Amino acid sequence: MSGQQSAGYRAEYRIEDLAHHSGATVRTIRAYQDRGLLPKPERRGRSNVYGDAHLARLRQIAELLDRGYTLASIKELLEAWDTGRGLSGVLGLVAEVQGPWTDEVADRISRAQLAEKFPAVPGDAAIAEALELGVLERIPDRDDEFLVPSPQELSVAVELHAAGVPLAAIAVHLRELRGHMEHIASRFMEFTTEHVFAPSLGHRPPTDADAAEAAALVRRLRPLAQQTVDAELARAMHMFATRELDHHLRADSSPEREEETRSVLLPAATVHAVERLVGAESTSVFIASAVEREVHARTLETLAPTRRISGDIDQTT
Repeated sequence: MSGQQSAGYRAEYRIEDLAHHSGATVRTIRAYQDRGLLPKPERRGRSNVYGDAHLARLRQIAELLDRGYTLASIKELLEAWDTGRGLSGVLGLVAEVQGPWTDEVADRISRAQLAEKFPAVPGDAAIAEALELGVLERIPDRDDEFLVPSPQELSVAVELHAAGVPLAAIAVHLRELRGHMEHIASRFMEFTTEHVFAPSLGHRPPTDADAAEAAALVRRLRPLAQQTVDAELARAMHMFATRELDHHLRADSSPEREEETRSVLLPAATVHAVERLVGAESTSVFIASAVEREVHARTLETLAPTRRISGDIDQTT
């Protein structure tokens, strides 16, 4: 029972051999047996004999553990496999969901390059915050180089900093933005789960065909989330940018306009007289026009002496 397979014979393993080929410890294998994750071995005299099915099962468990499944969830999935419903569709769905949701390719950046992009910023403090936010990730055995999961996100930070935004403010904004985006993602998943995935994944565990159908739906819906966010962000940015520009540039925000629109108290008798003359709806316009004519006339009177002096000079020359 060495674990080698000859023609016409199936492989047989002692528990130590099974541990060696699977990468699991003897203690782990026995624990899996106790929890019902691993079929019982065949008894041969005083020895327990394991086969290729046990080895395959241990490898399946290891793969599911790597994907974040708990042992309880793995047991449920394996029971589905044993009843003939299969795991290929489920594993395909897991791979689809846990795969990258962007086409962006991670990059690397050195400490020296970071110093060039963010001059006059304390290096260690800034890097520590970037690591906490996930903008940078450590690379094993490399202290002078970092992984950049999203080069686009880092590029935005570089441009904002170059425009004069403090790095601390960028970090605060990113934390706030991330919270909003996680809420949007959560709501999108609730919506799609209720209306799209519930019909195919409403029973547990899903069949192989159900899981394969759900994986296909994920592939179709994945770009829709980003397209929806892009479209709504563009709409909102247009609305708020226009509003902000109007706030800073519109005429009635200038000091001159504020002077023009200052309220002035008039005698009630004067207001009533104007109302009888032009009507209540035209009263304010009439009064404003009358005041403008008066100001214009007085301006001309002020300029009249100057014009007469200028005319006298012209006549004498």
